[in-house]
Amino acid sequence: MKKIILLATFVFAILFAVAQENEKKVQDVKEVKKEMKSENGPKISFETTLHEYGDIELNSDGSFDFVFTNTGNEPLILSKPRSSCGCTIPSWPKEPILPGESNVIKVTYNTKKAGPFNKTVTIYSNAKGNSSVVLRIKGKVIAKPAEALPEKESSLGTAPVNK
Repeated sequence: MKKIILLATFVFAILFAVAQENEKKVQDVKEVKKEMKSENGPKISFETTLHEYGDIELNSDGSFDFVFTNTGNEPLILSKPRSSCGCTIPSWPKEPILPGESNVIKVTYNTKKAGPFNKTVTIYSNAKGNSSVVLRIKGKVIAKPAEALPEKESSLGTAPVNK
């Protein structure tokens, strides 16, 4: 009889400990959800932060639109972006981006010089969590092939044949 009472007490203690652990996990989940809901402020989300041009011709259009959305619950304000060099020019919306709205940051690379490039533009904003985002463009500017007239094959080393 004592063994049955001891066994029942042991099982009850285990069930009680498991129930307490589950209750703690439920409370933790509730706290995380509460913190997520209480995070007020703008948030910036880009569709992509890297654009690869591949090979582009000399003096061609080196522009690309980086699309972003304000996924927060307050207006998003962008400040002047900084590019890694003068050959990369960003243009950005100056007006606040309301929650849920999307817009673009246009980055233009000057393609007047042949060769590979890998440039960055840093976007600064009032976004919570990540107030700066780095956008990257890379590729290679190639010169247009020169137009040449077709050449006639020369047959040096052969003598004309008289018939």
